[in-house]
Amino acid sequence: MSKRVLFVTNGHGEVAIGAHLAAQLGLTCDVQCDHLALVGDFAHGSAMSDVGPRRVMPSGGLLAMGNLRNWWADLRGGLLGHLLEQLRFARRVHGQYDAAIAVGDVTVLLLARMTRSRRLVFVGTAKSVFVAPYGMFEERVLAGADLVFVRDEPTAARLRGHRVPARAPGNIIADLFGLEELPRVATPFATTVAIFPGSRADAYGQARFLCAVVRSVAALRPGFGAWLSIAPGLRAERFAEVFAADGWEVHPVNDPQSPFALHSGKVEVLRAWTGEPGSLLHSAAVVLGQAGTANEAAAAAGIPILAFEHSGNRAHPWYRKRQRGLLGDAMMVVRGEREEAAAALLQLLDDPHRRARMGDAGRERMGARGGTRRVAQGIAELIGC
Repeated sequence: MSKRVLFVTNGHGEVAIGAHLAAQLGLTCDVQCDHLALVGDFAHGSAMSDVGPRRVMPSGGLLAMGNLRNWWADLRGGLLGHLLEQLRFARRVHGQYDAAIAVGDVTVLLLARMTRSRRLVFVGTAKSVFVAPYGMFEERVLAGADLVFVRDEPTAARLRGHRVPARAPGNIIADLFGLEELPRVATPFATTVAIFPGSRADAYGQARFLCAVVRSVAALRPGFGAWLSIAPGLRAERFAEVFAADGWEVHPVNDPQSPFALHSGKVEVLRAWTGEPGSLLHSAAVVLGQAGTANEAAAAAGIPILAFEHSGNRAHPWYRKRQRGLLGDAMMVVRGEREEAAAALLQLLDDPHRRARMGDAGRERMGARGGTRRVAQGIAELIGC
């Protein structure tokens, strides 16, 4: 008999993780996977079917205690009314699901709990003893779940010491960019970097800064170029408009997954990419990353991450600090403007030993692949399929 499960998420990265897990769960047993997004309306493939109210929030789900700017923006954007609609939806589906699977933080776990599904599962994506352990209130919420999966064993051990039966079978993020399963992208550049500007509304401004850095490096390094990954939900046309306004020559490309190229004078310097971001990592020496989950998946694949704190993104320094704590030496954060950023990138490109050390650090911190299969197996056993 087919089972029904409800995934509950709170951001683009969490949606990607949930979709990946749903696809694996579908290979494990006969199951129908629905999806309720706490915030956002992100594309995610066919493994999950969207249900319930959806609304895009100014923060894109980037909320944390003390982050008053984002909280205020979301409240003005209708967050309270949206949450009330979701609570009404949760009451309407009382008892209809064999399991509710919360992907993200305890906020989505609380919403999942209100569906009164037969089983309750938590897949933690952000918190870790390496940067921010679960607090006392969070632990009390986690204790009510039938299964608790967290991103690393030290975090699981701490929770078990506080009477939360947590497991760490492997970080699902490490499975998102399986390079051996993704096709290579033919690149016209001798030395390539991948650009991950993020999936939220500020990605257009972040891409403008990152591409300016690439242009500075390309002027000094013949054969150097970049691929810009455009996340689902973002518009390639708007990126092209931003670049044209910044003095780039924008040239259409006859490729459904590569909508345009950027030229500086007569030299091609960058291509846009709307396909699987992991495909760009086959040839990437470095990732210029202002993203969240994509940065972590690239680190798991052994690619060094170079992130930036500049005048255009100082609203979220706490987020980059937290990610640096999660990734350790796999990530380097540069403070300054285009000149400082370009100099740091050139130094890293000229230091293969450091890049190798950063790659090793990313693989070690993120863990080995295979966590998705093990988490799916645990859920399948829990719901009896």
